Amino acid sequence: MSTPAHDPRRRRLLGAGGGLLLVAALPWPAAGGEAIEIGMAGTSTGSAVWFRPRGLRIRPGQAVRWVNHDAGNVHTATAYHPANGKPLRLPQDAKPWDSGYLLPGQSFTWVFDVPGVYDYFCLPHEHAGMVGRIVVEGAPAGRPYTGTDAQLPPVAVAGFPEVEAVLSQGRVD
Repeated sequence: MSTPAHDPRRRRLLGAGGGLLLVAALPWPAAGGEAIEIGMAGTSTGSAVWFRPRGLRIRPGQAVRWVNHDAGNVHTATAYHPANGKPLRLPQDAKPWDSGYLLPGQSFTWVFDVPGVYDYFCLPHEHAGMVGRIVVEGAPAGRPYTGTDAQLPPVAVAGFPEVEAVLSQGRVD
């Protein structure tokens, strides 16, 4: 009879348990593959702020990670949706998101499951034109949401890239 420390069954069990702990500690890729990064930044004086890219095409089930690369500003990634006090500029069945204020170096990730066009903005910088557009494949081409353009600052409306450009280029900076 083997001693408990040298029992092969016990070693296999302990090894399997350790493997489970290791697997649980490893980062899992986002659904649909790695998350695609959108940077949040601005000039050192704060006179201009932006998302890069402004327009992004992704697959259904893919994740986007917004990262605040701006050393001197907080930013948000906030969906245009009534839940966030704004007009609906997402697919009807899509869930809204709001990252909350992200300090420099912080990030926020969201998975997009419903095909369509998603418009979003930075809460403190919408009036500076800090907006973006994500097009999840399967979205129809055209100019969505023109009925709500008058409810947004003109500089925000001007900041959205055309859906056709996002679809054809994959990303619009």
